[in-house]
Amino acid sequence: MSEARAVIRPLGEPGDLGWVVMAHGEQYAREFGWDGSFEALVARIVADYAERRDPTREAAWIAELDGRRVGSVFCVAGEVCEAGDGGEAGDGRDGGQGGTAKLRILLVDPAARGHRLGSRLVERCVDFAREAGYRRIRLWTNDTLTAARGVYLAAGFRLVEEEPHHSFGADLVGQIYELGLSGAAATRTGP
Repeated sequence: MSEARAVIRPLGEPGDLGWVVMAHGEQYAREFGWDGSFEALVARIVADYAERRDPTREAAWIAELDGRRVGSVFCVAGEVCEAGDGGEAGDGRDGGQGGTAKLRILLVDPAARGHRLGSRLVERCVDFAREAGYRRIRLWTNDTLTAARGVYLAAGFRLVEEEPHHSFGADLVGQIYELGLSGAAATRTGP
């Protein structure tokens, strides 16, 4: 049997945006019992990206395994993350003034795990943020997402904030991770 072909490509093919929303909604309901408010949050993030994307400062990627979509990640402009909404007050952008990028809506289908797609998606996002001139990249996640946390820590992110909240029909602990992007010492701040 031949080895599966894993590819990371830019988001942009017909159906990509809708797939990101659908896959998040289905997977998080199945794995964690999260309600439709999570899918609605993802739909807002995707719609904001599609409507207001600055291609010099923002990008998104799709992971494919044997030609089938199995993962995604977005890099968008933003200053800070707030627990509970996955974004910042206002429109979540820093006006393109540099500063902080946000890694958003990382997903890898459970059937596609083991191919390092999560690590490759995060690496692509971090590389893009660095090339776009951001000084740091932040993300908001929840403590129940242990596989994602492992990917973030391996990429050098460090936990900078935690706060309990009730969202998506569940009691969670929101976590904000950060990675510095300027200088060699800032690229790897994790273990």
